[in-house]
Amino acid sequence: MRFRPALAAVLIWSAPVVAQTSPSNAALEAAAMLEQASISLTDAESARDRVRALTETIQAYEAGLTAMRDGLRRAALREAQLTAELQVREQEVAQLLGVLQTIETTAPPVLMLHPSGPLGAARTGMMLSEVTPGLNAQAQALAHDLQEVQTLRQLQQSAANTLTEGLTGVQDARTQLSEAIADRTDLPRRFVEDPVRTAILISSTETLDGFASGLSEISEGEIAVTNADVSGRKGQITLPAQGVLLHRAGETDAAGVTRPGLVLGTRPRALVTSPTSATIRYRGPLLDLGNLVILEPQPGLLFVFSGLQEVYGQTGEVIPEGAPVGLMPGETPEIGAIMSTSGDGTGTDRSETLYIEVRQDNSPVDPESWFRTDKDG
Repeated sequence: MRFRPALAAVLIWSAPVVAQTSPSNAALEAAAMLEQASISLTDAESARDRVRALTETIQAYEAGLTAMRDGLRRAALREAQLTAELQVREQEVAQLLGVLQTIETTAPPVLMLHPSGPLGAARTGMMLSEVTPGLNAQAQALAHDLQEVQTLRQLQQSAANTLTEGLTGVQDARTQLSEAIADRTDLPRRFVEDPVRTAILISSTETLDGFASGLSEISEGEIAVTNADVSGRKGQITLPAQGVLLHRAGETDAAGVTRPGLVLGTRPRALVTSPTSATIRYRGPLLDLGNLVILEPQPGLLFVFSGLQEVYGQTGEVIPEGAPVGLMPGETPEIGAIMSTSGDGTGTDRSETLYIEVRQDNSPVDPESWFRTDKDG
């Protein structure tokens, strides 16, 4: 910004206390969310159910980082807007200050030398008394804008440390979560997987259809019967990860591939959780789908989540609703990328794709008949 230091100093000195703008509030609230997530991470170390505590901590970090990203983007855009407006008004501001300073320093005897005599001087004084409040109002408005620019800049400068701590904290939480899941032994189990039978099934099938229909063959013994029922939540089940709906069932993607499931765009390293209590029927690599998890919320119903980098849990375990089942791939973005204003806020930073397929009685059905997709995560 090209304002003279003296000009900025005069106006800021005369400015009243400026209320925080919406972008500032958003970023400050996000910083509070990240601070609370840090406290939750400390508390999770001694929690009785560490997996659940760490899952909630990661979700808190993800929400805080998302809010911080959006708040900083809005703050940067607002600062750029104000700076451009103030630069355009620089000449106007200089004239305004000149008039104000002239009014304040003009001595009464000079006013009496008006060409029209005392009457003209009196009229001039009356006019100035009417104009001065308007000029002062303009000066106050300008001071408000300058103070807002200064606040937004300070906010962005202080955000770097908050983001660094937040990114470190969420990575620590992910590491601790993996360890806690590996140590978990208290979940009920409907069956134990036979790795040989699983390998035979994988090698003998070429499609997800074929693999899903043969899932009963991978257990060492009988699979315990369950009366689980989530049909009452049909159409209202929450998606397993925060994201943006990229493709609906039956739509063709950029590669020309049409699948019966939907595709969700997520941020790198996003946490994927079980949307209901369910049995893990399979977890691991399969065909060209990468790492996937197949969950069975009730008999005859399967939720398939593929595109994961890490998968959690053991096949045969019955996991509670909200239990973590994996992490999305990708690299955690650098602070500079998070603070960049290049994103348009519409989800273009969600670079990873989670494929969600729902199978009922061995046939794919539209996932939106089970999941609520009317709101971006």
